[in-house]
Amino acid sequence: MNDAEFARRYFAAWNARDLDAILALYADDIEFSSPYIAALGFSADGVIHGKAMLRAYIEKALERAPTLTLKPEGLCVGARGHTLIYTNHRGERAAETHELDFNGLVVRADATYETS
Repeated sequence: MNDAEFARRYFAAWNARDLDAILALYADDIEFSSPYIAALGFSADGVIHGKAMLRAYIEKALERAPTLTLKPEGLCVGARGHTLIYTNHRGERAAETHELDFNGLVVRADATYETS
Protein backbone atom coordinates (compact mmCIF):
# COMPACT_ATOMS: atom_id res chain seq x y z
CA MET A 1 0.00 0.00 0.00
CA ASN A 2 1.36 3.42 -0.87
CA ASP A 3 1.35 6.39 1.49
CA ALA A 4 -1.63 8.13 -0.11
CA GLU A 5 -3.71 4.95 0.15
CA PHE A 6 -2.62 4.51 3.77
CA ALA A 7 -3.72 8.10 4.51
CA ARG A 8 -7.09 7.49 2.85
CA ARG A 9 -7.65 4.35 4.95
CA TYR A 10 -6.45 6.06 8.12
CA PHE A 11 -8.82 9.02 7.84
CA ALA A 12 -11.73 6.83 6.71
CA ALA A 13 -11.26 4.49 9.69
CA TRP A 14 -11.01 7.28 12.25
CA ASN A 15 -13.90 9.27 10.81
CA ALA A 16 -16.06 6.13 10.80
CA ARG A 17 -14.96 5.47 14.40
CA ASP A 18 -14.17 1.91 13.27
CA LEU A 19 -11.86 0.51 15.95
CA ASP A 20 -10.99 -2.66 14.03
CA ALA A 21 -10.15 -0.70 10.86
CA ILE A 22 -7.98 1.69 12.87
CA LEU A 23 -6.11 -1.14 14.60
CA ALA A 24 -5.59 -2.95 11.27
CA LEU A 25 -3.16 -0.16 10.32
CA TYR A 26 -0.79 -0.97 13.20
CA ALA A 27 1.65 -3.83 13.84
CA ASP A 28 1.23 -6.00 16.94
CA ASP A 29 4.42 -4.54 18.47
CA ILE A 30 3.42 -0.90 17.90
CA GLU A 31 5.11 1.84 19.94
CA PHE A 32 2.76 4.84 20.06
CA SER A 33 3.37 8.22 21.70
CA SER A 34 0.99 11.10 22.32
CA PRO A 35 0.58 13.68 25.06
CA TYR A 36 -2.98 12.36 25.46
CA ILE A 37 -1.65 8.96 26.58
CA ALA A 38 -0.39 10.53 29.80
CA ALA A 39 -3.45 12.77 30.11
CA LEU A 40 -5.75 9.73 29.96
CA GLY A 41 -3.66 7.86 32.53
CA PHE A 42 -2.15 5.15 30.33
CA SER A 43 1.54 5.92 30.80
CA ALA A 44 3.30 8.78 32.56
CA ASP A 45 5.83 9.15 29.73
CA GLY A 46 3.15 9.33 27.02
CA VAL A 47 4.24 6.10 25.33
CA ILE A 48 2.37 2.79 25.03
CA HIS A 49 3.61 -0.51 23.64
CA GLY A 50 1.65 -3.23 21.89
CA LYS A 51 -1.65 -3.45 20.11
CA ALA A 52 -3.61 -4.44 23.25
CA MET A 53 -2.63 -1.17 24.94
CA LEU A 54 -3.29 0.75 21.74
CA ARG A 55 -6.78 -0.78 21.58
CA ALA A 56 -7.53 0.30 25.15
CA TYR A 57 -6.24 3.82 24.47
CA ILE A 58 -8.24 4.25 21.26
CA GLU A 59 -11.39 2.84 22.88
CA LYS A 60 -11.11 5.41 25.64
CA ALA A 61 -10.34 8.22 23.19
CA LEU A 62 -13.39 7.37 21.07
CA GLU A 63 -15.56 7.13 24.18
CA ARG A 64 -14.41 10.54 25.44
CA ALA A 65 -14.79 12.23 22.04
CA PRO A 66 -18.13 11.20 20.49
CA THR A 67 -17.80 13.86 17.77
CA LEU A 68 -14.21 13.01 16.86
CA THR A 69 -13.42 13.75 13.23
CA LEU A 70 -10.13 14.29 11.45
CA LYS A 71 -9.84 16.67 8.51
CA PRO A 72 -6.81 15.84 6.33
CA GLU A 73 -4.49 18.75 5.56
CA GLY A 74 -1.31 17.16 4.28
CA LEU A 75 0.86 14.13 3.72
CA CYS A 76 4.65 14.26 4.00
CA VAL A 77 6.55 11.17 2.82
CA GLY A 78 9.93 10.12 4.17
CA ALA A 79 12.37 7.24 3.81
CA ARG A 80 10.81 5.08 6.56
CA GLY A 81 7.23 6.26 6.52
CA HIS A 82 5.15 9.40 6.43
CA THR A 83 3.54 12.17 8.45
CA LEU A 84 -0.19 12.85 8.27
CA ILE A 85 -1.23 16.43 9.04
CA TYR A 86 -4.82 17.11 10.04
CA THR A 87 -7.22 19.18 12.12
CA ASN A 88 -9.30 17.38 14.72
CA HIS A 89 -12.85 17.99 15.98
CA ARG A 90 -11.56 20.52 18.55
CA GLY A 91 -9.86 22.56 15.86
CA GLU A 92 -6.39 21.41 16.96
CA ARG A 93 -3.85 21.05 14.19
CA ALA A 94 -2.01 17.77 14.58
CA ALA A 95 0.63 15.66 12.89
CA GLU A 96 1.10 11.93 13.28
CA THR A 97 4.35 10.44 12.07
CA HIS A 98 4.33 6.75 11.17
CA GLU A 99 7.30 4.46 10.71
CA LEU A 100 6.20 1.45 8.66
CA ASP A 101 7.38 -2.14 8.50
CA PHE A 102 7.81 -4.16 5.29
CA ASN A 103 4.10 -5.08 5.39
CA GLY A 104 3.05 -1.43 5.45
CA LEU A 105 1.94 -1.56 9.10
CA VAL A 106 2.83 1.15 11.60
CA VAL A 107 5.52 0.00 14.05
CA ARG A 108 6.13 3.43 15.58
CA ALA A 109 3.79 6.41 15.74
CA ASP A 110 4.31 9.84 17.26
CA ALA A 111 1.27 12.12 17.55
CA THR A 112 1.97 15.81 18.04
CA TYR A 113 -0.28 18.85 18.42
CA GLU A 114 0.20 22.50 17.55
CA THR A 115 0.45 24.62 20.68
CA SER A 116 -0.21 28.10 19.31
